[in-house]
Amino acid sequence: MVEIRGKKIFITGGAGFIGSTLIGRLIEHNQVTVFDNMSRNALKYKSYYSHPNLTVIEGDVLNLELLKKSMVGSDYVVHCAGIAGIDTVIKSPVTTMKVNMIGSAYVLEAAASLDHCERVVCFSTSEVFGQMAFRSDETSPAVMGAVGEARWTYAVSKLAEEHLAYSYYKETNLPCVTVRPFNVYGPGQVGEGAIRAFIFNAIKNDKLIIHGDGTQIRAWCYVDDMVDGILCCLTRKEAIGESFNIGNQRAITTIYGLANTIIRVTNSKSSIEFVEKHSADIELRIPHVGKAKELLGFQAKVDLDEGIHRTAEYFKGTLL
Repeated sequence: MVEIRGKKIFITGGAGFIGSTLIGRLIEHNQVTVFDNMSRNALKYKSYYSHPNLTVIEGDVLNLELLKKSMVGSDYVVHCAGIAGIDTVIKSPVTTMKVNMIGSAYVLEAAASLDHCERVVCFSTSEVFGQMAFRSDETSPAVMGAVGEARWTYAVSKLAEEHLAYSYYKETNLPCVTVRPFNVYGPGQVGEGAIRAFIFNAIKNDKLIIHGDGTQIRAWCYVDDMVDGILCCLTRKEAIGESFNIGNQRAITTIYGLANTIIRVTNSKSSIEFVEKHSADIELRIPHVGKAKELLGFQAKVDLDEGIHRTAEYFKGTLL
């Protein structure tokens, strides 16, 4: 992987979980600007929060004027900002659509107006594959759920972002790349997420709550692997104009199996409780990651037990 040095990097949503982790890999040798509304601030817990190479701008991606002004002089743009998390999406589908579609359009417009831009990486989602995704690759059909089911507003809005990024690449030669993260977890995770919630409860020996019967199947990707994938997309010329599944197709388990694994790895005395689901769910989500391996040389390295152990050790330090 080619190291990025001496560059100006602009990260929307950089205070979030993945963005703030990415900063740790870039901050020593680059100027990094974070543009974020600070609704979820994982960055403040990082050791490099006060690093002299870091600039934090509190702003909204729906503010095009501020976005353009803040982005001036950037060499790389990473667009992590977006509404995410099933509870948040269901609570406000209108905001979800506005931020993820209009906000993304503004980010791409601002990037296209730069005098020089080496790469734009946009975050999509594995949810564009719908409820049943088994070894789905980047050319697999995007499947949307029924209109009126709030959950699918997230997938629709992210798919629109993908189409727009590709259109900017084809029409204006803006060097765009899209990544589709598959169930990313790890130290510093904020907001919603099954592993984070399970680990918090396991550490406290509280019940682990499963929505539904726990047979839903996921492939889990440790955040350091996700960051490796992003860095490959920023540095490999083969990435331009492409989309990539970023995940770990070996770290697969049911939600029930995940809960039991977390109890085992953390030596917890927690029990498991099943509760009724109140929204649509993803029954099967496993990526095919051959394209990322072939074009980027990317392959996830951290297995599930090791990732859970590292994550639990981190959160023990914040809770105990």
